[in-house]
Amino acid sequence: MSSLPSNVYVSTHPCLMAKLSQLRSANTTPKETKALVHEISLFLAVEALGRFLTTENTGVAGMTPMGAPFEVQKVNPKSIALVPVLRSGLGMLEAFETLLPVPAPVHHLGLFREMTTLQPVEYYNNLPTRVKPADGEDVVPCDIAIILDPVIATGGTAEAAIQTLREWGVKKILIVSILGSVEGVNRAATEGGGDDVAVIIGGIDASLGGKNGGMIVPGVGDIGDRLFLTIGK
Repeated sequence: MSSLPSNVYVSTHPCLMAKLSQLRSANTTPKETKALVHEISLFLAVEALGRFLTTENTGVAGMTPMGAPFEVQKVNPKSIALVPVLRSGLGMLEAFETLLPVPAPVHHLGLFREMTTLQPVEYYNNLPTRVKPADGEDVVPCDIAIILDPVIATGGTAEAAIQTLREWGVKKILIVSILGSVEGVNRAATEGGGDDVAVIIGGIDASLGGKNGGMIVPGVGDIGDRLFLTIGK
């Protein structure tokens, strides 16, 4: 979409688009919903990690089963943190853990939208406390933090998560979502006007609607309720 900022990357993979169409259906069962969120997240993980990570040689020689030497490679940057937004971000977590070649720390953020104002409210944050060394030199907590949140509707939750990670000291923030609205994605991508944020997303819908105007239309409904069987709570 021409109206989107240059730091927004929308997937064009045909299999992802077909799976997103299946996820939209009201007839999709909770078990199928969970599987589809995971499968779509695998596609998005490939796109996000492929775009923002590189590899470098370690200088260590390995040996193949054929008795031939090879040079061991590692991912660069090596300091990566995964930040699922509770609850629904948990449905995307396994896909990223599966693809990353080494374990990455997982830091949870609990955010919900107040029903009347639609403003984000933080109720849980387990980001580690930063401790500066004795020499006073600043220490970056990680090179890249990847926010996992399946839906960017108004963009308020994404904006709050970005602000929290900036205050934590992260220098590069990736927001990975399955679906977003034009308004919400623009808001997330331009938060603070910096170049430290990128949005990787499976699809974009034009409109917001539903109760209080805070849901994406046509959208996928409340994906957290669909994942955790709390519809009608």
